[in-house]
Amino acid sequence: MRKPADSLFGRLSLLFVGVLLISHVAWFALMHLEHSQLQNRYAVEEATFLVEAVRQHVAHDPDQPLPSRVQLVDPASPTVPVNGEHTPRPLRRFVEDVRDRMPPRTDVRAGPPGRPPTLWVRGPTDARWIVVPVQPLRLLRPADKLVPWFIIIFSAALIAALVAAWQLQQPLRSLAQAVTRFGRGLPVPPLPERGPRELRLLTHGFNQMVQEVARNENDRAVMLAGVAHDLKTPLARLRLRAEMMDEAKIRDGVVRDVDSMAHIVDQFLAFAHDGADRSEPISVDELCERVARGYRAVGGEAGSVQVLPGAGPEFCLPAATLERVVSNLLDNAHAYGVPPVVVETRRDATGFSLSVRDHGKGIAEDDLVRASRPFVRLDPARGGNGHSGLGLAIVERLVRRAGGEWKIGNCEDGGLRVQMHFPFGVSLRKTVTETAASVW
Repeated sequence: MRKPADSLFGRLSLLFVGVLLISHVAWFALMHLEHSQLQNRYAVEEATFLVEAVRQHVAHDPDQPLPSRVQLVDPASPTVPVNGEHTPRPLRRFVEDVRDRMPPRTDVRAGPPGRPPTLWVRGPTDARWIVVPVQPLRLLRPADKLVPWFIIIFSAALIAALVAAWQLQQPLRSLAQAVTRFGRGLPVPPLPERGPRELRLLTHGFNQMVQEVARNENDRAVMLAGVAHDLKTPLARLRLRAEMMDEAKIRDGVVRDVDSMAHIVDQFLAFAHDGADRSEPISVDELCERVARGYRAVGGEAGSVQVLPGAGPEFCLPAATLERVVSNLLDNAHAYGVPPVVVETRRDATGFSLSVRDHGKGIAEDDLVRASRPFVRLDPARGGNGHSGLGLAIVERLVRRAGGEWKIGNCEDGGLRVQMHFPFGVSLRKTVTETAASVW
């Protein structure tokens, strides 16, 4: 099961979401703090101005009436508020700011709660308390003002960030898919060079590498196929002349040598072939049983090849590819292993598997990596005449070209096992012709 955070897009998305969330929360917190400070400064300036205006009015026009909400209260009046310590912190800070703007020893108090907000001020030269109205200190409440704007701005920024992350990971995703195809030996078309400069350079280098490898593979395949093809005619003439020999013992030996050489030539041709398989998909269980019957008919031993079908009819692969894979593995098992050879198919949660094992001595652990390399013969443990060391290399190439993975190893009770695994999407898909291909 894929984890969303395991992909580049998922990690970029989490990064962008985290950065945007932190930046927006910090920005709105600063805006909230700045709004509170601006409101407090405005209220302080307004209260200071009103108090000074009342003082000027009392000093110059004491007989003129004061505004409706401005009062002069006698210090002995019981309505004078008590300077308590339970005043809310924002209001207490407001009172202190007003006191700082007044002359020294000025007493500043907030009006009693539950009434319209007022400010009581009495300076050292004031005979009475000056009571002026003040603007209520209303803090910006996040529930009714910050949250809607926060959601709108954050959503717009998040959408833009996700689009940017998607555009950034698309070239990398295409490159990763191309690398996977290239590792399986499938044709890889040139990738468009897009994205940041480093990514364009990486894509350009990958395209050049693919072209160079394809050119070298094509030259090698043409050379190998040409040599193998040119050898078939002399081998046919040599076999014909061997059949005309009078000495039976010598004739049989020469025919066996010619057959061995012909088998090597066929292996060369199969290894050099680089075309797509156009054959129709066939049930793996059905074809394995058919090939096993052919081996039993030739070998004469009913138990030489055992088939344990367990994948079901949904496990299908191209017929030509599948027959060549199974035949090469059975040939390898009969040549180097000990019967019975067991061919088994299974179905699990991720796909289908096909395995072929024998009951011989297996391969030394140090030689398992080299066993599937072209032209490698592990003498004397698994050597023999008439073999070029291409059997397992051909199988590996065909399995990877069909979209599967393979693993070679020794069994605990002896023998060599070749395990092949094909995901559901690959095993049920018909192979598509992708490049100009030669005929099998």
